[in-house]
Amino acid sequence: MEHRNSTKVTEFVLLGLSQTQGVQLFLLGLFLLFYSLILPANVLIILTINGDPHLGSPMYFFLASLAFLDICYCSVTPPRMLADFFSCRKAISYGACMAQLFFLHFLGAAEMFLLIAMAFDRYMAICKPLHYATVVNRGVCWALVVASWIGGLIHSIIQFVFIAPLPFCGPNKLDNFFCDIPQVIKLACTDTYILEFIIFCTSGLATCICFLLLLISYGVLLVRLRASSPNGKSKVASTCVTHIMIVFVMFGPAIYLYCRPFRSFPMDKVVAVFHTVVFPLMNPMIYTLRNREILSAMKRLLGRSGLWKGK
Repeated sequence: MEHRNSTKVTEFVLLGLSQTQGVQLFLLGLFLLFYSLILPANVLIILTINGDPHLGSPMYFFLASLAFLDICYCSVTPPRMLADFFSCRKAISYGACMAQLFFLHFLGAAEMFLLIAMAFDRYMAICKPLHYATVVNRGVCWALVVASWIGGLIHSIIQFVFIAPLPFCGPNKLDNFFCDIPQVIKLACTDTYILEFIIFCTSGLATCICFLLLLISYGVLLVRLRASSPNGKSKVASTCVTHIMIVFVMFGPAIYLYCRPFRSFPMDKVVAVFHTVVFPLMNPMIYTLRNREILSAMKRLLGRSGLWKGK
């Protein structure tokens, strides 16, 4: 293992989204407005589902878990990004960079596994309706959510074990607004060809496989619905379509970022913003806006608190 020099990197310099002050101020205002609207909406989704007995089905339990997980995921990189808008030199310590990378993949993988759990829930509800209440009970729901978190933790540990021992001896500039594997690995002062292939298999290829399996499973469910009784078919089909939208929103940017060679491309920062900032908070919103039961429950909750005076 050959080092470029003997200097050990203790911090990384983040180049951010833009070097122009005017653009930075515009992005700061835009992201603050986005968070001030969407983040409370996600909290409202959780409070509504947990506080309304009409939303006690496993489907809504998983949706509340998804909203909570997305809030956690959006607490990893955006706060640092917003703070860096006020800083002339956007530096992050080596330890903070590794922590950011670890939690980013931990929570991202946990969400991926949670989407698989949600697909299993829809399969049981549509294909095994007589056994649904028995099989997908509250204990099983909790087990699936915990398994999602554990799966995300294992995935992140695997990535971290490969990245943490890498020697960094300069340069130390990351062309991004957060620490992630594709940018960090390029700064290592050693040959990373084999390591890049391993991470591609454990992260990128795994993401692609899960994405395809989810699309196939929901495709089968939609075909199954066409051959079933028309009673309630429209509502169930709408739910499946919503899940497919969330799968595309979640996996699309991830596939773009991790299922390719670790080189810089013009759209990297734009896709990274949507992947880490915008889309995670939008996932539960996509579901909520297409679900009348949740909207009605929200109105009842806000009505009891005096914040809604509609009928």
